[in-house]
Amino acid sequence: MSATPIPSRDARAQAWLKSFVPGLRPILRRAVALGSVSGVLVVAQAALIAHIVAAALQPHPAPRQALPWLAGLLVLFASRFALTRASERVAFRAGAALRRQLRDRLLAHVQALGPLWLQGEQRGDLLNSLVNGIEALEAYFARYLPTLRVTALVPAAILVAVFPVDWISGLILLFTAPLIPLFMWLIGRGAEDLNQQQWLRLARLSARFLDTLQGLATLKLLGASRREAAVVEQVSEEYRGATMQVLRVAFLSALVLEFLSTVSIALVAVLVGFRLLWGQMHFLQGFFVLLLAPEFYAPLRGLGGVYHLRMDALGAAQRMRPVLELPPPQVAAGGVAPPATPPQVVFDDVHLRHADGRVALRGCSLQLAPGTITAVVGASGAGKSSLLGLLLGLAAPTAGSIRVDGVALDELDPQAWLRCLSVLPQRPHLFAASIADNLRLARPDATPQALRAALRAACADAFVDALPQGLDTLLGERGAGLSGGQAQRLALARALLRDAPLLLLDEPTASLDAATQQQVLHALRDALRGRTVLMVAHRLRTVEIADRVLVLEQGRVVEQGTPRQLAACGGAFARLLRAEDTP
Repeated sequence: MSATPIPSRDARAQAWLKSFVPGLRPILRRAVALGSVSGVLVVAQAALIAHIVAAALQPHPAPRQALPWLAGLLVLFASRFALTRASERVAFRAGAALRRQLRDRLLAHVQALGPLWLQGEQRGDLLNSLVNGIEALEAYFARYLPTLRVTALVPAAILVAVFPVDWISGLILLFTAPLIPLFMWLIGRGAEDLNQQQWLRLARLSARFLDTLQGLATLKLLGASRREAAVVEQVSEEYRGATMQVLRVAFLSALVLEFLSTVSIALVAVLVGFRLLWGQMHFLQGFFVLLLAPEFYAPLRGLGGVYHLRMDALGAAQRMRPVLELPPPQVAAGGVAPPATPPQVVFDDVHLRHADGRVALRGCSLQLAPGTITAVVGASGAGKSSLLGLLLGLAAPTAGSIRVDGVALDELDPQAWLRCLSVLPQRPHLFAASIADNLRLARPDATPQALRAALRAACADAFVDALPQGLDTLLGERGAGLSGGQAQRLALARALLRDAPLLLLDEPTASLDAATQQQVLHALRDALRGRTVLMVAHRLRTVEIADRVLVLEQGRVVEQGTPRQLAACGGAFARLLRAEDTP
């Protein structure tokens, strides 16, 4: 029994590109039809020019008799121009439609894969795929494919016109034409590997450059900016070298194509010239053939000029296809409405294994009592953030179940469930907008009084009132203009403003000094009353407002109780406290 051959990366990329053709076929057919008609009119144009020149070379030319021919020639010129422009516009619409479709599809799929997947990816590489990669695919469908189809039709129409006039020239055209795509394919085989290496280096350069920009302040503080600049320069030099190699092969390909077409045209011209000299051919026929010979090879040369677009598209496809083929987390879309009151959440023997093989939870069982604050503590990597990811639907349990008021989480309507949640992530994002606009992301209809109440609950009202424009103060990107503690309190106010029955807080007092931390914790006691709260605590002093503390070790709960009980019993929680207090 023979094994099924595994297709190469190029074959898979080509098959992936072809999968878009059915949806674009009607537009591509119109573009090819318009381009082909324009190409076929070359035959009529050559015939008119041959008649005009032949009539002008007569012993007694009659200029007025040539006027209708000249008028017809002008009509042909205008028609060819209009058809070519129309073909380009139709092909451009096909490429633009694909660009919108693919960009929407890629963005939606990245969103479906979620933040957990995105954390392990290079952002610069993804941005390069979203911008340069999709532009490369657009050029492939808007220019390369129509040119490929026209190249197959127009030379055939010219051969049909040449053979009845001069079969010798027709045979020369017929046998020399395959040499151009043959050499183009031979040269292109090596160019595809170079082009793929160029795409990989561009992805590396994009990722490194974006990472450098984001960490520029850190590099300056560490005095490493010059070293990092040298690394970026080295990566840029590698990309420049790869680009020059691709261009070198492209120029060689263009040279070979021009040489073959020039030699073929010269061969036709020499044979036609000798037969004219020997009186074996009429001038009208010979001139007609000579006019069509360059036009016969023009589409083939044009195909060589856009062949690099195919290589660019293959390189982009090899980066985008694996991303689009990644299965998103299998979170079932149930239709049960979630509770409107603070819920009870139960984790029953939950296991979670990430796509990269890392095990985050190993038989984790816990309960969040309705209307109470539950704090989760543990060493880094114990699985604290994974609990939040499961409740947010960013991942699904590998085994076990999560129930909300007795209903399985995967049976709840996902959008309605998210509306019942309010989240404060460990690194909250503030947008380049006003403070009020950033707060109203949680509740668009919030009144100014509600905004101020949320700010007071997060101890953020004092510094906001001290700003020149108060709530209307514009922030920079990522909250530029605020300190880390101020940005954290503003994000906490946004989470409280949502007024959701279930709050997920990932270290609410991060970036706060000790005095401000105590103020915020004191205010949170009242703000969180009556809600079900799951609070991940990295600072163990934060848990003093919790009703119950869960200690995680290696993905399972090893200890639980009130903060005082756990501190007094000398177990895992007490050890964590001693480790935190040790200077």
